[in-house]
Amino acid sequence: MVTMTTETTTTGHFLVPDEVAFFNAAYMGPRLTSVQAAGEAAMGRTARPWEVPASEFFEPVEQLRGEVADMLGGDSEGIALIPGVSYGAGIAAANLPVAPDQTVVVLSEQFPSNVYPWMSAVERTGGEIVTVPRSNAGWTAGVLEAIDERTAVVTVPNCHWTDGTVVDLGAVSAACKAVGAALCLDLSQSFAAYPVDVAAIDPDFVFTTGYKWQLGFYGLGYLWVAPRHRSGTPLEQGWAVRKDAEDFAGLVDYTDVYEAGARRFDVAERSNFVGVAMGLAAMRQINEWGVQKIATTLRQLTDEIAGRAAESGWDTTPPNQRAGHILGLRRSGGLPGDALDRFGAAGVSVSVRGDSVRISPHLHINDTDVDRLVDVLATF
Repeated sequence: MVTMTTETTTTGHFLVPDEVAFFNAAYMGPRLTSVQAAGEAAMGRTARPWEVPASEFFEPVEQLRGEVADMLGGDSEGIALIPGVSYGAGIAAANLPVAPDQTVVVLSEQFPSNVYPWMSAVERTGGEIVTVPRSNAGWTAGVLEAIDERTAVVTVPNCHWTDGTVVDLGAVSAACKAVGAALCLDLSQSFAAYPVDVAAIDPDFVFTTGYKWQLGFYGLGYLWVAPRHRSGTPLEQGWAVRKDAEDFAGLVDYTDVYEAGARRFDVAERSNFVGVAMGLAAMRQINEWGVQKIATTLRQLTDEIAGRAAESGWDTTPPNQRAGHILGLRRSGGLPGDALDRFGAAGVSVSVRGDSVRISPHLHINDTDVDRLVDVLATF
Protein backbone atom coordinates (compact mmCIF):
# COMPACT_ATOMS: atom_id res chain seq x y z
CA MET A 1 0.00 0.00 0.00
CA VAL A 2 1.16 3.55 -0.72
CA THR A 3 1.46 5.23 2.68
CA MET A 4 1.54 8.83 3.80
CA THR A 5 5.07 10.22 3.76
CA THR A 6 4.75 11.64 7.26
CA GLU A 7 4.89 10.37 10.82
CA THR A 8 1.19 11.14 11.13
CA THR A 9 -0.96 8.13 10.24
CA THR A 10 -4.30 8.60 8.53
CA THR A 11 -5.78 5.40 9.98
CA GLY A 12 -9.15 6.14 11.58
CA HIS A 13 -9.29 9.70 10.30
CA PHE A 14 -11.90 9.05 7.59
CA LEU A 15 -15.51 7.90 7.82
CA VAL A 16 -15.31 5.54 4.83
CA PRO A 17 -16.56 1.97 5.48
CA ASP A 18 -14.52 -1.03 4.40
CA GLU A 19 -17.14 -2.15 1.89
CA VAL A 20 -16.77 1.06 -0.15
CA ALA A 21 -13.77 1.78 -2.38
CA PHE A 22 -14.16 5.57 -2.61
CA PHE A 23 -12.14 7.05 -5.49
CA ASN A 24 -14.30 10.14 -5.83
CA ALA A 25 -12.80 12.96 -3.76
CA ALA A 26 -13.05 15.29 -6.77
CA TYR A 27 -16.84 14.87 -6.50
CA MET A 28 -17.08 15.29 -2.74
CA GLY A 29 -14.29 14.76 -0.25
CA PRO A 30 -14.46 11.87 2.22
CA ARG A 31 -15.57 12.99 5.67
CA LEU A 32 -12.96 13.29 8.39
CA THR A 33 -13.97 12.12 11.84
CA SER A 34 -12.72 15.41 13.28
CA VAL A 35 -14.84 17.40 10.83
CA GLN A 36 -17.92 15.35 11.64
CA ALA A 37 -17.35 15.91 15.36
CA ALA A 38 -16.83 19.65 14.86
CA GLY A 39 -20.08 19.95 12.90
CA GLU A 40 -22.05 18.00 15.48
CA ALA A 41 -20.60 20.08 18.32
CA ALA A 42 -21.54 23.30 16.52
CA MET A 43 -25.07 22.02 15.99
CA GLY A 44 -25.26 21.35 19.70
CA ARG A 45 -24.09 24.84 20.60
CA THR A 46 -26.55 26.57 18.31
CA ALA A 47 -29.36 24.49 19.79
CA ARG A 48 -28.79 26.63 22.89
CA PRO A 49 -28.61 30.11 21.33
CA TRP A 50 -28.73 31.84 24.71
CA GLU A 51 -25.25 30.40 25.29
CA VAL A 52 -23.76 31.61 21.97
CA PRO A 53 -21.66 34.75 22.62
CA ALA A 54 -21.23 37.51 20.05
CA SER A 55 -17.58 36.54 19.69
CA GLU A 56 -18.68 33.29 17.98
CA PHE A 57 -19.70 35.37 14.96
CA PHE A 58 -16.13 36.56 14.47
CA GLU A 59 -13.33 34.60 16.16
CA PRO A 60 -13.76 31.23 14.37
CA VAL A 61 -14.06 33.05 11.03
CA GLU A 62 -10.74 34.79 11.61
CA GLN A 63 -9.11 31.53 12.65
CA LEU A 64 -10.35 29.92 9.44
CA ARG A 65 -8.96 32.79 7.36
CA GLY A 66 -5.56 32.16 8.89
CA GLU A 67 -5.58 28.42 8.18
CA VAL A 68 -6.68 28.94 4.56
CA ALA A 69 -4.03 31.61 4.01
CA ASP A 70 -1.30 29.36 5.42
CA MET A 71 -2.25 26.62 2.98
CA LEU A 72 -2.56 28.94 0.00
CA GLY A 73 0.68 30.81 0.50
CA GLY A 74 -1.16 34.11 0.77
CA ASP A 75 -2.00 36.45 3.63
CA SER A 76 -5.09 36.16 5.81
CA GLU A 77 -6.05 39.76 4.98
CA GLY A 78 -6.70 38.55 1.45
CA ILE A 79 -9.11 35.74 2.36
CA ALA A 80 -12.89 36.04 2.07
CA LEU A 81 -15.49 33.38 2.87
CA ILE A 82 -17.84 32.65 -0.02
CA PRO A 83 -20.63 30.10 -0.66
CA GLY A 84 -19.12 28.68 -3.85
CA VAL A 85 -17.02 29.22 -6.94
CA SER A 86 -19.68 31.03 -8.97
CA TYR A 87 -19.84 33.63 -6.19
CA GLY A 88 -16.07 34.10 -6.27
CA ALA A 89 -16.02 34.29 -10.06
CA GLY A 90 -18.90 36.76 -9.86
CA ILE A 91 -16.86 39.01 -7.58
CA ALA A 92 -13.93 38.81 -9.98
CA ALA A 93 -16.14 39.57 -12.99
CA ALA A 94 -17.65 42.55 -11.17
CA ASN A 95 -14.22 44.02 -10.46
CA LEU A 96 -12.31 43.25 -13.67
CA PRO A 97 -13.64 45.32 -16.57
CA VAL A 98 -13.91 43.72 -20.02
CA ALA A 99 -14.19 46.23 -22.86
CA PRO A 100 -16.27 45.55 -26.00
CA ASP A 101 -13.20 44.53 -28.03
CA GLN A 102 -11.59 42.42 -25.29
CA THR A 103 -11.58 38.69 -24.54
CA VAL A 104 -11.86 36.32 -21.59
CA VAL A 105 -9.88 33.09 -21.97
CA VAL A 106 -11.25 29.79 -20.60
CA LEU A 107 -10.56 26.09 -21.20
CA SER A 108 -12.71 23.73 -23.23
CA GLU A 109 -15.14 21.86 -20.96
CA GLN A 110 -14.15 24.04 -18.02
CA PHE A 111 -16.44 23.69 -15.01
CA PRO A 112 -19.43 26.02 -15.57
CA SER A 113 -19.17 27.89 -12.26
CA ASN A 114 -16.10 29.60 -13.70
CA VAL A 115 -17.69 30.16 -17.12
CA TYR A 116 -21.24 31.44 -16.61
CA PRO A 117 -20.24 34.62 -14.70
CA TRP A 118 -17.89 35.53 -17.54
CA MET A 119 -20.48 34.76 -20.20
CA SER A 120 -22.76 37.19 -18.42
CA ALA A 121 -19.99 39.78 -18.17
CA VAL A 122 -19.11 39.75 -21.89
CA GLU A 123 -22.80 39.76 -22.80
CA ARG A 124 -23.16 43.03 -20.89
CA THR A 125 -20.08 44.67 -22.34
CA GLY A 126 -19.78 43.20 -25.83
CA GLY A 127 -16.60 41.27 -25.06
CA GLU A 128 -15.84 37.74 -26.23
CA ILE A 129 -15.15 34.37 -24.65
CA VAL A 130 -12.16 32.57 -26.17
CA THR A 131 -12.18 28.83 -25.48
CA VAL A 132 -8.89 26.93 -25.56
CA PRO A 133 -9.36 23.47 -27.12
CA ARG A 134 -7.95 20.30 -25.62
CA SER A 135 -4.85 19.05 -27.44
CA ASN A 136 -2.15 16.42 -27.10
CA ALA A 137 0.32 19.22 -26.39
CA GLY A 138 -1.46 20.04 -23.13
CA TRP A 139 -3.38 23.08 -21.95
CA THR A 140 -0.54 25.51 -21.36
CA ALA A 141 0.50 25.93 -24.99
CA GLY A 142 -3.10 26.60 -26.00
CA VAL A 143 -3.66 29.16 -23.26
CA LEU A 144 -0.45 30.99 -24.12
CA GLU A 145 -1.47 31.08 -27.77
CA ALA A 146 -4.88 32.55 -26.84
CA ILE A 147 -3.37 35.42 -24.85
CA ASP A 148 -2.81 38.57 -26.91
CA GLU A 149 -3.26 42.33 -26.72
CA ARG A 150 -7.06 41.88 -26.66
CA THR A 151 -7.05 39.66 -23.57
CA ALA A 152 -8.66 41.22 -20.50
CA VAL A 153 -8.92 38.14 -18.27
CA VAL A 154 -7.63 34.59 -18.22
CA THR A 155 -9.74 32.51 -15.83
CA VAL A 156 -8.67 28.87 -15.56
CA PRO A 157 -8.12 26.02 -13.12
CA ASN A 158 -4.63 24.67 -12.52
CA CYS A 159 -5.91 21.17 -13.20
CA HIS A 160 -8.91 20.26 -15.31
CA TRP A 161 -11.87 18.84 -13.41
CA THR A 162 -12.49 15.96 -15.84
CA ASP A 163 -9.06 14.32 -15.78
CA GLY A 164 -6.54 16.33 -13.75
CA THR A 165 -4.60 17.68 -16.75
CA VAL A 166 -2.60 20.71 -15.63
CA VAL A 167 -2.00 24.32 -16.62
CA ASP A 168 1.41 25.85 -15.91
CA LEU A 169 0.22 28.80 -13.86
CA GLY A 170 3.64 30.42 -13.69
CA ALA A 171 3.91 30.59 -17.48
CA VAL A 172 0.33 31.80 -17.84
CA SER A 173 0.83 34.47 -15.18
CA ALA A 174 3.90 35.81 -16.99
CA ALA A 175 2.02 35.93 -20.29
CA CYS A 176 -0.90 37.77 -18.65
CA LYS A 177 1.38 40.38 -17.14
CA ALA A 178 3.11 40.92 -20.47
CA VAL A 179 -0.16 42.11 -22.04
CA GLY A 180 -1.78 43.64 -18.95
CA ALA A 181 -4.40 40.89 -18.55
CA ALA A 182 -5.84 39.76 -15.23
CA LEU A 183 -5.50 36.16 -14.03
CA CYS A 184 -8.24 34.33 -12.08
CA LEU A 185 -7.86 30.80 -10.74
CA ASP A 186 -10.45 28.17 -9.83
CA LEU A 187 -8.59 25.85 -7.46
CA SER A 188 -11.56 23.68 -6.49
CA GLN A 189 -9.90 20.54 -7.85
CA SER A 190 -6.47 21.23 -6.42
CA PHE A 191 -6.48 23.39 -3.30
CA ALA A 192 -5.40 21.25 -0.31
CA ALA A 193 -4.17 18.38 -2.50
CA TYR A 194 -1.75 20.08 -4.91
CA PRO A 195 0.60 22.88 -3.81
CA VAL A 196 -0.15 26.33 -5.18
CA ASP A 197 1.77 29.45 -4.09
CA VAL A 198 -0.27 32.57 -4.81
CA ALA A 199 2.60 34.79 -3.69
CA ALA A 200 4.73 33.39 -6.50
CA ILE A 201 1.99 33.27 -9.16
CA ASP A 202 0.46 36.65 -8.25
CA PRO A 203 -3.08 36.11 -9.62
CA ASP A 204 -5.81 38.70 -9.24
CA PHE A 205 -8.52 36.48 -7.75
CA VAL A 206 -8.46 32.87 -6.53
CA PHE A 207 -11.61 30.95 -5.65
CA THR A 208 -12.32 27.43 -4.51
CA THR A 209 -14.94 25.20 -2.99
CA GLY A 210 -14.45 23.94 0.56
CA TYR A 211 -15.86 20.41 0.38
CA LYS A 212 -13.77 18.48 -2.16
CA TRP A 213 -10.05 18.10 -1.45
CA GLN A 214 -10.63 20.72 1.25
CA LEU A 215 -12.69 18.15 3.24
CA GLY A 216 -15.03 20.73 4.73
CA PHE A 217 -18.61 21.95 4.45
CA TYR A 218 -20.73 22.06 1.28
CA GLY A 219 -21.80 25.68 0.96
CA LEU A 220 -18.61 27.28 2.26
CA GLY A 221 -15.72 28.14 -0.05
CA TYR A 222 -12.75 30.48 -0.06
CA LEU A 223 -11.65 33.52 -2.05
CA TRP A 224 -8.23 35.14 -2.12
CA VAL A 225 -8.02 38.69 -3.46
CA ALA A 226 -4.78 40.36 -4.53
CA PRO A 227 -3.97 43.56 -2.60
CA ARG A 228 -4.61 45.66 -5.72
CA HIS A 229 -8.30 44.66 -5.69
CA ARG A 230 -9.13 44.72 -1.97
CA SER A 231 -10.88 48.07 -2.18
CA GLY A 232 -13.20 46.71 -4.87
CA THR A 233 -16.96 46.29 -4.98
CA PRO A 234 -18.53 43.33 -3.11
CA LEU A 235 -21.59 41.48 -4.37
CA GLU A 236 -23.42 41.98 -1.07
CA GLN A 237 -23.53 44.56 1.68
CA GLY A 238 -23.40 42.42 4.81
CA TRP A 239 -23.46 43.92 8.26
CA ALA A 240 -20.59 41.82 9.63
CA VAL A 241 -18.02 43.18 7.18
CA ARG A 242 -18.38 46.79 8.36
CA LYS A 243 -16.07 48.41 10.87
CA ASP A 244 -16.89 47.75 14.54
CA ALA A 245 -19.55 45.16 13.69
CA GLU A 246 -18.60 43.29 16.88
CA ASP A 247 -20.45 46.00 18.82
CA PHE A 248 -23.99 44.69 18.39
CA ALA A 249 -25.50 47.61 20.28
CA GLY A 250 -23.80 50.01 17.88
CA LEU A 251 -25.02 48.39 14.66
CA VAL A 252 -27.62 51.14 14.34
CA ASP A 253 -24.78 53.60 13.83
CA TYR A 254 -24.33 52.93 10.13
CA THR A 255 -20.91 53.32 8.58
CA ASP A 256 -19.41 53.42 5.11
CA VAL A 257 -16.15 51.90 6.37
CA TYR A 258 -15.43 48.23 5.71
CA GLU A 259 -13.28 45.95 7.80
CA ALA A 260 -9.73 45.65 6.51
CA GLY A 261 -8.52 43.50 3.64
CA ALA A 262 -10.80 41.23 1.63
CA ARG A 263 -13.41 40.92 4.39
CA ARG A 264 -15.76 43.20 2.43
CA PHE A 265 -16.18 40.31 -0.04
CA ASP A 266 -17.45 37.85 2.61
CA VAL A 267 -20.84 36.35 1.89
CA ALA A 268 -23.68 37.49 4.14
CA GLU A 269 -24.06 35.26 7.21
CA ARG A 270 -20.50 34.09 6.64
CA SER A 271 -20.42 33.15 10.34
CA ASN A 272 -22.31 29.91 9.54
CA PHE A 273 -21.49 28.19 12.81
CA VAL A 274 -21.59 24.63 11.52
CA GLY A 275 -19.86 25.34 8.22
CA VAL A 276 -17.06 27.38 9.75
CA ALA A 277 -16.47 24.79 12.48
CA MET A 278 -16.23 22.00 9.92
CA GLY A 279 -14.03 24.03 7.58
CA LEU A 280 -11.72 24.98 10.42
CA ALA A 281 -11.32 21.38 11.57
CA ALA A 282 -10.58 20.30 8.01
CA MET A 283 -8.02 23.03 7.33
CA ARG A 284 -6.22 22.33 10.59
CA GLN A 285 -5.90 18.62 9.81
CA ILE A 286 -4.70 19.24 6.26
CA ASN A 287 -2.16 21.81 7.44
CA GLU A 288 -0.94 19.31 10.03
CA TRP A 289 -0.42 16.66 7.35
CA GLY A 290 1.03 19.14 4.86
CA VAL A 291 -0.23 19.64 1.31
CA GLN A 292 3.08 18.62 -0.25
CA LYS A 293 3.06 15.32 1.64
CA ILE A 294 -0.54 14.69 0.62
CA ALA A 295 0.32 15.46 -3.00
CA THR A 296 3.34 13.14 -2.98
CA THR A 297 1.33 10.28 -1.52
CA LEU A 298 -1.54 10.66 -3.96
CA ARG A 299 0.87 10.90 -6.91
CA GLN A 300 2.36 7.54 -5.97
CA LEU A 301 -1.10 6.07 -5.69
CA THR A 302 -2.45 7.32 -9.03
CA ASP A 303 0.78 6.36 -10.80
CA GLU A 304 0.30 2.81 -9.55
CA ILE A 305 -3.33 2.77 -10.72
CA ALA A 306 -2.37 4.22 -14.11
CA GLY A 307 0.19 1.50 -14.67
CA ARG A 308 -2.20 -1.29 -13.79
CA ALA A 309 -5.04 0.26 -15.82
CA ALA A 310 -2.80 0.45 -18.90
CA GLU A 311 -2.38 -3.33 -18.71
CA SER A 312 -6.16 -3.58 -19.35
CA GLY A 313 -6.07 -1.27 -22.36
CA TRP A 314 -6.90 2.05 -20.71
CA ASP A 315 -5.33 5.24 -22.04
CA THR A 316 -3.87 7.55 -19.40
CA THR A 317 -2.54 11.09 -19.45
CA PRO A 318 1.28 11.27 -19.28
CA PRO A 319 2.36 11.95 -15.68
CA ASN A 320 3.97 15.27 -16.59
CA GLN A 321 0.65 16.56 -17.96
CA ARG A 322 -1.56 15.82 -14.96
CA ALA A 323 -1.80 16.58 -11.28
CA GLY A 324 -0.94 13.66 -9.03
CA HIS A 325 -4.26 13.47 -7.21
CA ILE A 326 -6.58 13.01 -10.23
CA LEU A 327 -6.33 10.39 -12.95
CA GLY A 328 -8.43 10.37 -16.11
CA LEU A 329 -8.83 7.00 -17.88
CA ARG A 330 -10.11 6.75 -21.44
CA ARG A 331 -10.71 3.96 -23.96
CA SER A 332 -10.67 4.12 -27.72
CA GLY A 333 -14.28 4.01 -28.84
CA GLY A 334 -15.50 5.65 -25.64
CA LEU A 335 -17.28 4.24 -22.60
CA PRO A 336 -20.29 1.93 -22.56
CA GLY A 337 -23.53 3.30 -21.18
CA ASP A 338 -23.39 1.03 -18.14
CA ALA A 339 -19.88 2.12 -17.10
CA LEU A 340 -20.89 3.63 -13.75
CA ASP A 341 -23.20 0.70 -13.02
CA ARG A 342 -20.28 -1.72 -13.30
CA PHE A 343 -18.27 0.23 -10.77
CA GLY A 344 -21.23 0.71 -8.44
CA ALA A 345 -22.08 -3.01 -8.45
CA ALA A 346 -18.57 -3.70 -7.15
CA GLY A 347 -18.80 -1.06 -4.44
CA VAL A 348 -16.34 1.21 -6.25
CA SER A 349 -17.15 4.93 -6.39
CA VAL A 350 -15.72 6.88 -9.34
CA SER A 351 -17.04 9.58 -11.67
CA VAL A 352 -17.49 9.75 -15.41
CA ARG A 353 -16.69 13.24 -16.69
CA GLY A 354 -16.88 13.73 -20.45
CA ASP A 355 -15.28 10.65 -22.02
CA SER A 356 -13.09 10.02 -18.97
CA VAL A 357 -13.40 7.77 -15.95
CA ARG A 358 -12.13 10.10 -13.25
CA ILE A 359 -10.19 8.46 -10.42
CA SER A 360 -9.65 10.77 -7.44
CA PRO A 361 -8.44 9.01 -4.27
CA HIS A 362 -7.64 10.50 -0.90
CA LEU A 363 -5.52 9.25 1.99
CA HIS A 364 -8.04 6.63 3.12
CA ILE A 365 -7.37 4.35 0.12
CA ASN A 366 -5.73 0.97 0.81
CA ASP A 367 -4.46 -1.97 -1.26
CA THR A 368 -7.84 -3.71 -1.22
CA ASP A 369 -9.52 -0.60 -2.63
CA VAL A 370 -6.99 -0.42 -5.46
CA ASP A 371 -7.40 -4.11 -6.30
CA ARG A 372 -11.18 -3.74 -6.48
CA LEU A 373 -10.89 -0.76 -8.78
CA VAL A 374 -8.42 -2.49 -11.09
CA ASP A 375 -10.60 -5.61 -11.21
CA VAL A 376 -13.53 -3.53 -12.50
CA LEU A 377 -11.35 -1.76 -15.05
CA ALA A 378 -10.30 -5.15 -16.39
CA THR A 379 -13.94 -5.97 -17.29
CA PHE A 380 -14.19 -3.28 -19.97
